[in-house]
Amino acid sequence: MVKFIFITGGVLSSVGKGILTSSIGKMLQTRGLKVTAIKVDPYVNADAGTMNPYIHGEVYVTEDGGETDLDLGWYERFLDINLEKENNITTGQVFQAVISKERRGDFLGRCVQIVPHITDEIKHRIRFVAEKSRTDIVLTECGGTVGDIEGLPFLEAIRQMRLEEGFANTLYVHVALVPILDVTGEMKTKPLQHSVNELRRIGIQPDIIVARCRQMIDSEALRKIALFGTIPEKAVFCSYNVESIYRVPLILDEQGMGEHVCKRLKLPQQKPDWTEWKQFVNSVSNPRFDLKIALVGKYAGLVDSYVSMNEALRHSGAACQTRVQIDYIEAETFEQNQDKLKILQKYDGIFIPYGFGPRGTEGKMMAIHFAREKDIPFLGICYGFQLAVIEFARNVCGLENANSTEINPDTPHPVIDLMPEQRDVENKGATMRLGAHKIILKRDTLAHRLYGAEEIYERHRHRWEVNPQHWDTLKKHGLVFSGKSPDGRRMEILELPDRFFFLASQFHGEFKSRPSKPSPEYYGFVRACLDRKQGRSAPEFKLEPTEVPSLRRK
Repeated sequence: MVKFIFITGGVLSSVGKGILTSSIGKMLQTRGLKVTAIKVDPYVNADAGTMNPYIHGEVYVTEDGGETDLDLGWYERFLDINLEKENNITTGQVFQAVISKERRGDFLGRCVQIVPHITDEIKHRIRFVAEKSRTDIVLTECGGTVGDIEGLPFLEAIRQMRLEEGFANTLYVHVALVPILDVTGEMKTKPLQHSVNELRRIGIQPDIIVARCRQMIDSEALRKIALFGTIPEKAVFCSYNVESIYRVPLILDEQGMGEHVCKRLKLPQQKPDWTEWKQFVNSVSNPRFDLKIALVGKYAGLVDSYVSMNEALRHSGAACQTRVQIDYIEAETFEQNQDKLKILQKYDGIFIPYGFGPRGTEGKMMAIHFAREKDIPFLGICYGFQLAVIEFARNVCGLENANSTEINPDTPHPVIDLMPEQRDVENKGATMRLGAHKIILKRDTLAHRLYGAEEIYERHRHRWEVNPQHWDTLKKHGLVFSGKSPDGRRMEILELPDRFFFLASQFHGEFKSRPSKPSPEYYGFVRACLDRKQGRSAPEFKLEPTEVPSLRRK
């Protein structure tokens, strides 16, 4: 019988529920159990697709084209599984479904209420994922903070699931902040106690409490948490600050959390196999080399805007025994003062991420131009790919004022244009080109060497594309499109063979990057940065996928 684990958070948001959920899943996975994870988001949006990254962080795209919360990215990276759009449940989806049923007359004249109709829909969606995934354990992270008004229907739903599924098949895990006062150095458990009391008021008694703290909590703090949380001390654990988030499942398992969860849910007591995970963590913790990468973007003020990209660079760094330091630079800085472009000279590589709209685009193209002219390794993703095309069209092909119609609808040379099927689209939500699509790689190109395959599948999220009317001009001046859609209608990867490393993709390779299986395009970029820093010449630089066998994928 499937087991359900529910993770709630208290005191403040961003306390680490996503990493804790992923870590619990990893502890169970290393014991031979099959797990999946769900993120419940109390916001009324149907999905994350229409939200500004500054407000919500990046939008994580699943294989099936779901625009989801960034926590699904952590689940996929930690557990090395592909989740689907159903693994992200929002208030918007739930209410939309219930209202649609009411309009059809499914409720036969009854008054539609939060309890039972909304809560029943929430429980149905959680059980649907459990049935579809055929897993042993379903982890459900409840977004927001206990006490938030919008989260109450979800907490009521998981309270009811204890009654319906039984004590032995459900587990409540609560994580909350334990701050340390700077003046006295004292650990304060009172905020955590209050969040537990609020959870109890709702009707949920946590089975496990995880204290989130700068350092390992002392015995006195642990005793207080257990006493006032009404649980045994052996059910209290601490998620403290570590140099790498990938160490979190290890430190929790060392405290006995994995074993305790298995005992509480009457799961098979198997010895965990951490071999591969520890190898990766050790490679992160003990690098031989260092690199500095400049990420030039428009959401640089919030690191979570680029979380999957950051992790893909770190995965690739680990594969190269390298610590990758990422500096976030606002693109508008260069637009305001071109002399500041000189700071890019000190970096080993230049990275241009995704984005939307005109703000910061000229600054990004200045950075791309600098990378191309100075022959600094360059990687562009999605909007970075499109802006690399525009920069090349302007400064190499001589197409003055070339642009994207997204940025300037009246540009004389629309080298980037709206995809034809997008022209009549009215609704913004879930209407982009989304999810995994097949890409055909051109033989004897950098992209082909990196992937070691002629066909790959990568995830997309875009509306604009390289305008077919300008393909010939771009190619004639030396731009190589080394990846295309199977029908040849879309350019997917570009590269400049005469540069040390100059590559950009329309897709988001970071969404499929895993700790022990880095994205090939990110791996190639980091390897190139390292080779250039170590003084290797461009003709000697060759990437062979056999060097990292896990890069071979379908």
